[in-house]
Amino acid sequence: MRPIRSLIFVLALVAICSASVFAQAGRGGASQALQDATQALRDGRDADALAVVRRELQTNPSSTGAANLLDSLGQTKDARAVFAKALVTAADPAAKSQVQRAIAMSYAFDGDCANAAKYEQLVIDYWVTREQAEPQNAFYQEGEIANEAARVCIDAGDLNAAEKWYRKGTELGLKEPGHTTHPKSLWDFRLAHALGRLAARRGDAAEATRQIAAARQALDGDPTMAAQQERFFPYLVGYVALYTNDLKTAETELTKATTTSGNATDPFMLCLLAMTDEKLGDRDKAREMYTKAYGLATAHNPPSAYTRRIVRQKLGVRVPTEL
Repeated sequence: MRPIRSLIFVLALVAICSASVFAQAGRGGASQALQDATQALRDGRDADALAVVRRELQTNPSSTGAANLLDSLGQTKDARAVFAKALVTAADPAAKSQVQRAIAMSYAFDGDCANAAKYEQLVIDYWVTREQAEPQNAFYQEGEIANEAARVCIDAGDLNAAEKWYRKGTELGLKEPGHTTHPKSLWDFRLAHALGRLAARRGDAAEATRQIAAARQALDGDPTMAAQQERFFPYLVGYVALYTNDLKTAETELTKATTTSGNATDPFMLCLLAMTDEKLGDRDKAREMYTKAYGLATAHNPPSAYTRRIVRQKLGVRVPTEL
């Protein structure tokens, strides 16, 4: 597929409801300047966003919120220099682990599975120290962080590392005593979802189909869990169809996924739909979807990390330079 070179930024996009959309900028949350920079990202004005971030760093050189935005802008080396300062000044182990997780995500923006996983392991190590004090949360967090490392790795194309981390995430999450806060069915669904995507990436359509059935069984067996997780099922089916070259099914299921409540602002799902449209030969629609996904990718998390990196390649978007 040849890259689509033109990019039309005509987006007026709503805010992303994610805990990591606006990272803490020092004390007290995101400054007005960083909120303005994030809006510039949504509008496709990357150079303007970078100028605002640079001004913010002049007054707050250890701003993790500014560093998060540097990653979104492709300035990952500079972002990690800021995170290094924040790591030195972290007030306690919990704060230090938050910075380490941000560093892991910084590597995700580079598609660097190994270094992302290295820092995610440090975050897991912190939660190990919290197991006795808060067992209903600590094991869940360990599983979440391992799955986050896995997500970075599968998006980077390191499928073996991704499988290792996904299985580790399930193993850690299932250590939660009694599974009263986070049921076993949740981890069963997540693992089947992950293994289905991995099988598709490996070209094993039969195994991917088996894992889709396992994911469906997990949802059907726990309606309470399914109420929160059902929206991720068409994304799984669409992902498998895309990577096994069943493009019509991919288009149908990913369209369903991106129009399901809770998914409309997910840049990764929109990016998958754009990839499908491109393979189907609908370049105009693909361009529209890539553009929309790029504008939505303002969070500091794996979906945005992948989307920013891939759309730059697809649309020939240049990393902004200093004004």
